Amino acid sequence: MTLSRFYPIFDSADWLERALPLGVGLVQLRIKDQPAGLLRNHISAARDMCRKAGATLVVNDHWRLAIDCGCDWIHLGQEDLDDADITAIRRAGLRLGISTHDHAELDRALSLSPDYVALGPVWPTILKKMKWHQQGLDRVREWRSLIGDLPLVAIGGLAPARAVEAFAAGADIASVVTDITLNPDPEARIREWIEVTG
Repeated sequence: MTLSRFYPIFDSADWLERALPLGVGLVQLRIKDQPAGLLRNHISAARDMCRKAGATLVVNDHWRLAIDCGCDWIHLGQEDLDDADITAIRRAGLRLGISTHDHAELDRALSLSPDYVALGPVWPTILKKMKWHQQGLDRVREWRSLIGDLPLVAIGGLAPARAVEAFAAGADIASVVTDITLNPDPEARIREWIEVTG
C-alpha cells in the first residue's frame, strides 16, 4: 500500500472538484455538525469523484456512513475512538488512520493495528484549539522510531517548506487544511504542494 505524500483535508465534497483535477491522490473529507442526509450526500459524491480520479478518499469520523457508502478508509480522532466499533470497521474492510498527540494515545492507536498514524500539531495551528502545543520535529523523529514501518502523517501548521522538514524528520505524509482552504489562490497552492511532495 502506497499513499500519496500530500494529504489535504476538506470540509466539503465541493473542494474535491477543485483539487482532484490538479492531481491530488489522497484526500480526507472532514465534515462536522451536519445532518446525516447532507453528510451522506457529500461522502457519496466524494467517493465517486475519488474513484473516477483514481484517488484515495479518507472519511473522518463518520464510520457508519463510510461503511454504508462502501468507502475504503476511515480516520478517527481519539474522541471518535470512544464510540467507534473497530470490529465492524475492520469487518467492512475499511483501512484505518488514527490521530495521536502523546504517548498514551500512540499506545492506544497501535493497539488497534492502524494503517497509518497521524501526529500533530507539528507546528502551531489555527484550525482548532487544542490542549497540545506544537510537537516539533523531534517528536516526529521519535514517532518514526516507535511505529516501525507504519505510514506517519504529520499535521498541524504545515506549508510546503515545512513539509520538506517533516519528511526529513521521518514523516511519510504531510497533511494540511488551512494552508490551502484559506489561501487566496488554493489551486496554485495545491500545485506547489504537489511539486514539493511529488
